[in-house]
Amino acid sequence: MTLTDEKAAVAEERLTTLGAHLRTALDGRYAAERARNRATFPAEGALRPVEMGIEESRDWTLARLRALDAAGFGSAGVPERAGGHADPLEAVLTFETLAHADLSVTIKSGVQFGLFGGAITNLGTAWHHDAFLPGVTSMELLGGFAMTELGHGSDVASLETTLTYLPDTDELEVHSPTPAATKAYIGNAARDGRMAVVFGQLVVAGERHGVHAALVPLRDEDGRDLPGVTTGDQGHKGGLLGVDNGTLTFDRVRVPRRMLLDRYGGVDESGTYRSEIADPNRRFFTMLGTLVRGRVCVGGGGAMAARRALSIATRHALRRRQFPAPGRPDGVLLLDYVVHQRRLLPLIARAYAYGTAQNALIAALVHVQGDDPSTERDQRELETFAAGMKATQTWFANRAVQEAREACGGAGYLSENELTALRGDVDIFATFEGDNTVLMQLVTKALLTDYRHAWSALDRTGVVQATTKAVGERVMERTAAGLMLDRLAATARRRPEDTTLVDRGWHAYMVEERERHSLESLARRMRAAAKDGGDPFEAFNRLGPHVQFVARAHMERVTLAAFVETVEACRDREARAVLERLCSLYALASIAEDRAWFLEHNRMTAARSKGIGDQIDALCRELRPHALALVEGMGIPRGWLTAALLED
Repeated sequence: MTLTDEKAAVAEERLTTLGAHLRTALDGRYAAERARNRATFPAEGALRPVEMGIEESRDWTLARLRALDAAGFGSAGVPERAGGHADPLEAVLTFETLAHADLSVTIKSGVQFGLFGGAITNLGTAWHHDAFLPGVTSMELLGGFAMTELGHGSDVASLETTLTYLPDTDELEVHSPTPAATKAYIGNAARDGRMAVVFGQLVVAGERHGVHAALVPLRDEDGRDLPGVTTGDQGHKGGLLGVDNGTLTFDRVRVPRRMLLDRYGGVDESGTYRSEIADPNRRFFTMLGTLVRGRVCVGGGGAMAARRALSIATRHALRRRQFPAPGRPDGVLLLDYVVHQRRLLPLIARAYAYGTAQNALIAALVHVQGDDPSTERDQRELETFAAGMKATQTWFANRAVQEAREACGGAGYLSENELTALRGDVDIFATFEGDNTVLMQLVTKALLTDYRHAWSALDRTGVVQATTKAVGERVMERTAAGLMLDRLAATARRRPEDTTLVDRGWHAYMVEERERHSLESLARRMRAAAKDGGDPFEAFNRLGPHVQFVARAHMERVTLAAFVETVEACRDREARAVLERLCSLYALASIAEDRAWFLEHNRMTAARSKGIGDQIDALCRELRPHALALVEGMGIPRGWLTAALLED
C-alpha cells in the first residue's frame, strides 16, 4: 500500500495513524488488494436479520450472493471458460472480504464458486470448462460438492458411492449402494442446486480405480428431483441458516461418460481406463491436492470471524464502565481492568500472529497454483501448511468468539449485538473442509513421512544420534522467516536463563525446542512400537495425544516465524514497537500454555515459569493505550460493525 493509499484509508474510515500503519503491516504483501476490497465492498445490509427463519434466510442469502457477484465479489478466481485465468489470490482475498460480514453468504459463495466451480476447474478438462463454467460464474447453474457421506467423512478413500462405466451405452451409472453412502451436509443440495460434483469409486470393466468425480444433474428447471435422484433437506442447524445443506442419494442414475471429470484419469472412447498417473494413491492425492484452496479460505474466514468478535468486544470495553474507584467516580472502563486485558489482548495478539502466517500460506498457494513453476514437494508442503492453518485458525475462532461474547456480559447474549449469531455460524468451521483433529494428525504424519529413510539407517548403524540429526535437519528445513528464527534461537541456546522474558531469541529457542524434542521423541516411540511387532494401528492410536502435540508445536513455531518476519519488515517506528509487544505477548502466551511441558523437560526453571504471568500482565498494560489502534489494524471497518452496544 502506498502512502497515498494509507492516507485515503485514514480519511475514509477515520482511522488513527497508528491503526492505519498496523493494518498495512498485518495485511502485508496483500495490503493494496485488501484495501481495494474494503473500499469497494457493498457493506450496507451486509448482515442477515437474525429473526429470519430458514426459508427467509435462504432467500436472503441467495439474493445477497447474486448482488455481491454482480459487484465483483462472487466468482473471483473461477475462469469463465477453458484457458481463462483462475487467480488463486483473487479467490482467497475475496473469500476473506466476504467473511468480514455474513458467514452464510461466505459459505454459499464457497460452495458455488470454490467447491463446485473449483472442482470443475481443477478436475475437469477444456470441454467441462466451456460447457459448465459460464453457468457457474453467472450463477445460472447452481451446484454442490458431494463428497462427504453419512458413513464416510474424513475417510474419503473409502467412499461407497459408485461410478460404474456402462460400455453398451457409453454412460456412467451413479449409485448409492447402502444408506451409509448417502451424501450428507452438502451445500446447495437441499433446495438451490441443479447439479453436483459427485465423488465415488470409479468402476471400469469390473475393476475399481479409486475415487473420481462426475457431474450429475439433480433437478429440473422447476426444482423437481430428476429420476433416480433423491434430495433431502437437513433443516435447521446451529448456524449458517442461509446455506441449504441437504442429502443426496442416487438409484442407478445414468449420465454421459464425458460428465466424468477426467483431468487425472478417465475412460477413453474404447472403454478403457486411462491415467497419466499410474500409482492409484498418488493419483488420489493429486486430485484432492488441487482442492487445497478450500482449506486456505476456511481458515482465513474463521480468522476474520475472530477479528470481528474481538473488535466488537474491545470497542465495547473502551466504552463500558463498571464500579467507581478513587479518582474514577464515573466508573472504571472495562479495559482498564487487568483481568479484562488478559481476556482480550492475548487473543488480539494471536489474531495478528495468525494473520501473518495466513499471508505466508496465501503466498505458498499462489506459488503452487499460480503461474510460477512448482514441484510436487511444494504441493505437499502447501497441503500440510493449509491443513495446520485451517485447524489452528478455526479452533482459535471458536475460542475468540466465545470469549468476546462473555466479555460483553449480558449484552453479548443479545442477538442485536451480533456475537451469538457469529458464534453459531463459526462453530462448523472446525469441522468442514476437514475435521481439525484429523487435520492435525495429517500435519504430524507429513512431518514424519520424510524420515523413514532415517529409521532405515538406524537399522544399519544403530546410531540413534545420527538418526535424530537427520530427522531434525529435515523438519527444520526453513523458509527465510524460519532461518531468521533459527538465528534468533542460536543466540539464546547457549545460556537461555540469561535472557529476558521478552527476548525474541529466547522465544524462538523455546518454540523450536518444543517442536524438535516432541517430534524426535514421537519418532523414537513409533520406532519402538514397530519393533515390538504388535498391532500397528493400536501402536499409533496410543500415541494420538503425542501426535496432536507435535502438530500444535509445529504450527506455533511456523506462526512465530511469520510474525517475526512481519515485525522485521515494518518500517513505521511506532507500529513496529507495538508489533514487537504483540509478538512477545503471542509467544509468551504460547509458552505459558505449555509451562508444564517446559518444566518437565528442563527447558525452564520454576522461577522463570512463575515470572511469565507477570510479564504477560506487563505487556497487556503496555498495549492497553493502543487498544483502539489494535482493533483498527485487524481490518474490520467500524462501519461494518452494526452491534447495538457500540452505538452512541
